[in-house]
Amino acid sequence: MNEAYKSFFGFSKEPFRPDPCLKDILETEEIKGVMGRFGYAVRLGAIGVLTGEIGSGKSTALRYAASRLHPSQYRILFLTAASGSILEIYRMVLGEFGIETASSSRASLLRSIRKEITHLACEKKMKVVLVIDEASLLRLEVFAELHTLCQFEKDSLPWLPIILAGHSSLIDKLHYPGSGPLASRVVARTHLEGADRKQMQAYLDHHLHLAGADAALFEEAAVTAIHQGAAGLFRKANHLARGALIAAARDRSATASAEHVRISATEIF
Repeated sequence: MNEAYKSFFGFSKEPFRPDPCLKDILETEEIKGVMGRFGYAVRLGAIGVLTGEIGSGKSTALRYAASRLHPSQYRILFLTAASGSILEIYRMVLGEFGIETASSSRASLLRSIRKEITHLACEKKMKVVLVIDEASLLRLEVFAELHTLCQFEKDSLPWLPIILAGHSSLIDKLHYPGSGPLASRVVARTHLEGADRKQMQAYLDHHLHLAGADAALFEEAAVTAIHQGAAGLFRKANHLARGALIAAARDRSATASAEHVRISATEIF
């Protein structure tokens, strides 16, 4: 089915992919804002926070911002949080360094992490940046201990900036009394809102262009339907737009209408 609609519209590749190449990401004002605050937190060796609804583009913005850090100067550790203990986080960090361990000693794990970061900072002159996506899933007791990763030489060396990203509930967890030591290190916060109608139009046009389209394929009413149906969220907009084009191709229609978007909406949640 997908190949048929690609052929019908003359696409050179799949449009509205969930994992666009870095060069294909549309640099919106929101992404520029994330980049600015991301860079600021990293320079200070502090903590930055990125929140947004599911599908608002947090992970994409993080990838884009992190790609602007030169690999010869920065070592980026990307974790996707789970609801485990602080021990799981420590093991995941060590795993990013290529160190596998089954140790259950907090002190031992923390010592190993600090050793790796100190080696990179002192011997290779590199800064490690820890990015934790889906951080709103972390337990409250993890928030109470996570700041210990940042403490070097009695907290005098800012060698491990951390970027926390997740659902808006992440802010609630940072306001919890036990999270105080971690929250006090936050220097930059960004919240991604849903795109407005004009931004959604630009987003759709951008991805159609990347796929090789040389004409507008969504009627004005279809763009409005996608914007409203997705509540401005790009992930759901991708699904609605792709499904609408498939429905349009099935009807042999040169453009996707609001009705095609409605048909697409019956296939997704």
